[in-house]
Amino acid sequence: MKHIEKITLANGLHLDVWDASRRIAADTTKVELVIRMNLAFAADHFEDEAHYLQTRRVFGPGDTYEYRKERTFVNNAEKDLVFAELLDDFKRDALPYLAKPDFPRRFSQSKYREILRNPHQYRSRLESA
Repeated sequence: MKHIEKITLANGLHLDVWDASRRIAADTTKVELVIRMNLAFAADHFEDEAHYLQTRRVFGPGDTYEYRKERTFVNNAEKDLVFAELLDDFKRDALPYLAKPDFPRRFSQSKYREILRNPHQYRSRLESA
């Protein structure tokens, strides 16, 4: 993967833009955009301290938000244009949401809800505490 840029959001978070494109045939490329952002869990993101502690027990001090978008069988001559289009779409559609002040809290709470929805998946981490 090739690092393209680092974007600082209005809420102080930073996200990294990666190009994970790869050639799939002599004349075609799979164009893939990857966005990653590390977020730390904070006690004030949760309604109850027990939720915060349980989330940290399962995921650690934080987790990574990841967004992927791809197009397959892109003509090699158009791969840069297609990547730019995917990135522009992401910036237009997702950046306003990710830049909201309450995004870290919502992300943290979504991780707690994930534990509640799939307790069997995290059983070993929950029982070891």
